[in-house]
Amino acid sequence: MQFELYLSKPNFIVLRNRYYESHSYFSARKPEVLQIQEKPVPKPLPGEVLIKVKAAGINRPDVIQRKGYYPAPPGVPADIPGLEVSGTITAIGDGVNKWKLGDEVCALIAGGGYAEYVQAPAEQCLPIPGGVSLIDAAALPETFFTVWNNIFDIADFQNGETVLVHGGSSGIGVTAIQMIKALGGKVFVTAGTKEKCNFCEKLGAEKAINYQEEDYEEEILKATGNDGVDIILDMIGGSYAAKNIRILRPKGRLVMINSMKGKIGEVDLLQIMKKQLVLTGSTLRAKPVAYKAKIAQNLKNQVWPFFPEKIKPIIYKTFPLQEAAKAHELMESSRHIGKILLQVPEEV
Repeated sequence: MQFELYLSKPNFIVLRNRYYESHSYFSARKPEVLQIQEKPVPKPLPGEVLIKVKAAGINRPDVIQRKGYYPAPPGVPADIPGLEVSGTITAIGDGVNKWKLGDEVCALIAGGGYAEYVQAPAEQCLPIPGGVSLIDAAALPETFFTVWNNIFDIADFQNGETVLVHGGSSGIGVTAIQMIKALGGKVFVTAGTKEKCNFCEKLGAEKAINYQEEDYEEEILKATGNDGVDIILDMIGGSYAAKNIRILRPKGRLVMINSMKGKIGEVDLLQIMKKQLVLTGSTLRAKPVAYKAKIAQNLKNQVWPFFPEKIKPIIYKTFPLQEAAKAHELMESSRHIGKILLQVPEEV
């Protein structure tokens, strides 16, 4: 048997092996619905491995799923959140040749990570980078896959280009700062406090703009001599759209990965035409294994060698699995810088 954090009827989450009934649809949306339940240990399907989880990363999609607005893809446990884990391989499905029992890995999964054991596609597993602990490695897959997919694949980042990342102190943000810097680019970010801005600049950002006190459009144009940026990675949406269009250079690319401030935004179509801009975006969770496998291979070959000298996981706080509700509260508060983790103890 294993313990899990899961989403029960109509909408709640479990931690490993025991669970406590939630009687209200509305209370089921609150962090307190994350509880312990006992369920059978899953078995890996062909092409999968079974991972005994050491730690799981907390991501905003987990919060949205807990609230009932982000259903899991078909074939993925709908009642157990968690998109990234680290741990040890304890079983191997048919057709898997690249891993062996006892290997320590981190893995991107489509759900089910808040658990003692989880199935993962073998091609979405990566070795633990040099200088990174097994626990801290749980902070890597979701943000590293996302940043590579959007900036380096979709936006086709080229050495020497300049990138603006909104939400610079988020897990995505701190990952993007380090990856862009390591691979030869300049990066500007926005963040909501002086402390967060200072952290981002120490991490490698050319300039961090406090959006609570400054107009990021004005600051970017000032910092670039009115030249603007080549790529913008935006998780904010809404009113940011118009400013993003104005500060993109000719042939610039705007890539959307969320719309925290609204899914509707106004843009100047003439600017898009005159500057030959590309407006695009993506979601990664439902993509096929083959798509994610290519990202994993690129990360292993082109990013993992930068650990730990130029890239490292940025961990804000690690909670025991039983305190997942507190971890979600912290995520929703946006007080954190970097990643929040859940550590799975030997005994829950």
